[in-house]
Amino acid sequence: MEPVPGLDLRAPPFDLLDADGQSRLSAALDLAFHPAGTLLVGAGQPSEHVQVIAKGEVVAFDRDDTGEQHFADFGPGDVFGAFAVITGRARHSYRARSDTLAWLLPAGVFRALLASQPRFAAWFHEGLAVKGALAGDRDGGELAALLVTRVGDAVLAPAHRLHAATSIAEASASLRTRRVDCLLVEDPDAEGLGIVTRTDLLDAVTRGGLPVDAAIGPLASRPLRTVRVEDPLFQALVLMTEQHIERVVVVEARRPVGTLGMAEVLAHYASHSHTISLRLARAHDLDAVADAARDMTRLVRQLHAQGARIAYLTELVSALNTRVMARLFELLVPAGLRDRVALLVLGSEGRREQILKTDQDNALLLADGLDWPDAAATMDRFSQALAGIGYPPCPGGVMASNPHWRLSVSDFVARIDDWRREPTGQAALDLAIALDARVVAGNAALFAPVRAALSALGRDEILLRSLAAPVLAFQPPLTLFGGLRHASAGLDLKKGALFPIVHGLRCLALRHGIEHRNSDDRIRALVERGALSAELGASLGQALAVVQRLRLARQLEAIEAGAAPDNLLHPEALRRIDRELLRDALRVVRDFQRWLAGSFHLAG
Repeated sequence: MEPVPGLDLRAPPFDLLDADGQSRLSAALDLAFHPAGTLLVGAGQPSEHVQVIAKGEVVAFDRDDTGEQHFADFGPGDVFGAFAVITGRARHSYRARSDTLAWLLPAGVFRALLASQPRFAAWFHEGLAVKGALAGDRDGGELAALLVTRVGDAVLAPAHRLHAATSIAEASASLRTRRVDCLLVEDPDAEGLGIVTRTDLLDAVTRGGLPVDAAIGPLASRPLRTVRVEDPLFQALVLMTEQHIERVVVVEARRPVGTLGMAEVLAHYASHSHTISLRLARAHDLDAVADAARDMTRLVRQLHAQGARIAYLTELVSALNTRVMARLFELLVPAGLRDRVALLVLGSEGRREQILKTDQDNALLLADGLDWPDAAATMDRFSQALAGIGYPPCPGGVMASNPHWRLSVSDFVARIDDWRREPTGQAALDLAIALDARVVAGNAALFAPVRAALSALGRDEILLRSLAAPVLAFQPPLTLFGGLRHASAGLDLKKGALFPIVHGLRCLALRHGIEHRNSDDRIRALVERGALSAELGASLGQALAVVQRLRLARQLEAIEAGAAPDNLLHPEALRRIDRELLRDALRVVRDFQRWLAGSFHLAG
């Protein structure tokens, strides 16, 4: 029998432990044999060990209505089970593909090492794909502190209880008196506690037409969504994101001890006094706006390191970017004119898919007949203010400071007709980014005729075919046999992956009259209408998330190094699992391009 290789303490992440940490790890290790086919960890289940494969192969998979969905493969030297130990539940199931020998590190020892070894802890942040950022000590302590931050460390709101017979008026008064946003409801005729929020009470009166003396019992939601005081804080964030709720109940030994809201979570991440959003709302000058906006990249870095979903990050950053631009708009545009103009954001910002501060992409819509001599000067100041905050000017000039993107409603509608008649070159680029436009400040009603004119383009099949053709312009960087194609400059994720997905979905949404701008929303709507298979839709959503996450990790690394973020990725710098995920994502892009070529009758 071949000898079993010892655990290589010179390999990541064990090389990040100091001598004492490595000694503690070695003393605690045990060796286990897993016959082929053995289920090692089940999705949603805790794990008593972190495992490192010595010999053999392990496959990670998910299960849905269609059966097992392959997620990733693990081989000698790979680590799995860490997330299950950190959070108390595994995200995927793990099974031995072949007879496997694995080193077992007890959960208690692993948690102790996380708490005492900052750089080791930082490595286990699922979103941190590039390990070069761990070479210095500057961020190690910060990331480790965030990883081991528990729900109980956050500022919790008291968990006050009321009887189900309490009236809406009495409950509202209790909310004001106790300065909380929700109350727990005790009902002897119901199973378990319920929860009623300020919004529930308001909706019951204003939308439901209930009198203020109506009982709150029927308004309570059950079962409670709970987290434990010892759970990682980011797990509460993930739960709220997944369940589309803004508050969870915190329990200790199954007893409610408080409630935790999204605002408290974000306040903990952003600062211990005010969230960025509140600071923007209170900003009374450009300097105050700039000061609040500077913390956005730090917030993204922290949440990304915590493993927050890309969809959540984009939603959060989009909301904050909107607040930034709306506040600048209010500070620079005279109050008497704000109802006669509309500020639009285009491209990725319009789709709510912008994460870091990159190029400005905006336009200004003016009411027909508006005479505003200072429009050009005001929009120049607006663009300069954005640049001062950290949003670079668009190299292509897609900014409201450019007369080409500062138009009356009628002129914009006429421009759309010009794009329809000659949808090539610059016109095609302009049309593509305009299709993602949304209003962030001013009078949103001004955009209605423009949106209608854009939507009408979906009835022109010749235009659609021309508009979709660029999807085939950039091929995914895959070899003939489906491996990653290496280039000295790196792989261009925007050209080879993001653009084909985003633009393909944009063209499909236009064809099928779908008003959604966000790519994930477009996928869901296309699947619901039968315009996209559920299988392809799910694959596209997963591929988009993988590419966005890897791109963000690369850009954050560049920012930390003092360089400008770009779209280039070096596969050799990635973990094995991330290389496999990227390869699979690019295969989805390639399949989608082939499908689009047939759907739009494109040569390719």
